Amino acid sequence: MSGLAGKRALVLGGSRGIGAAIVRRLAADGATVAFTYAGSAAAAEALARETGSTAAQTDSADRDAVIARVRDSGPLDILVVNAGVAVLGDAREIAPDDVDRLIDVNVRQPYHAAVEAAKQMPNGGRIIVIGSVNGDRMPFAGGAAYALSKSALQGMARGLARDFGPQEITVNIVQPGPVDTDMNPADGPMKDVMHSFMAIKRHGRPEEIAGMVAYLAGPEAGYITGAMHTIDGGFGA
Repeated sequence: MSGLAGKRALVLGGSRGIGAAIVRRLAADGATVAFTYAGSAAAAEALARETGSTAAQTDSADRDAVIARVRDSGPLDILVVNAGVAVLGDAREIAPDDVDRLIDVNVRQPYHAAVEAAKQMPNGGRIIVIGSVNGDRMPFAGGAAYALSKSALQGMARGLARDFGPQEITVNIVQPGPVDTDMNPADGPMKDVMHSFMAIKRHGRPEEIAGMVAYLAGPEAGYITGAMHTIDGGFGA
């Protein structure tokens, strides 16, 4: 049991992939965990039973629903915003509504969730947002909107770290590279292209991302804020 014993955590987007690994890790480290899900009800219920956590359906594109979920969760020690979407393709061909929904989920959701959490969060709280190495590097065509959304998180973290610093609430971005999930499987069609950019030529494991999140949520990370933490096998090196 680590220093997360007795801590209350909320993971936005926790039913699958990286989010589920984060829920498992925080619960294993002693936190009381709640998480949200969108459409994966069966997976969410199974994860809640496995980990002793609590699941609640929430639309991450709905600003008011996200704010209400964070507010109604009460004072949180740890907020992790993992929910995100990817819209890829020629920028001249992507529907504007698809780009706007991406911005709602990837940018507006973490901003409003972080601000709402900080209103009740005790001193020394932790806010962690899952970004992407594509916030630093977009080496192939078709990712402009996605990269835009992940770069925006960097400015958000730097600014909110200043706002919340007097309460020693930290704000950090974790920036994974390719990770083996349903959205980006290790044996998927983009595997060879992605690995060609990387020093360690494999997809990451969700548990590796969860390990970095757990560190940033823990007692040794109280002096780390406004920072980007890239875990990408050298994708951006």
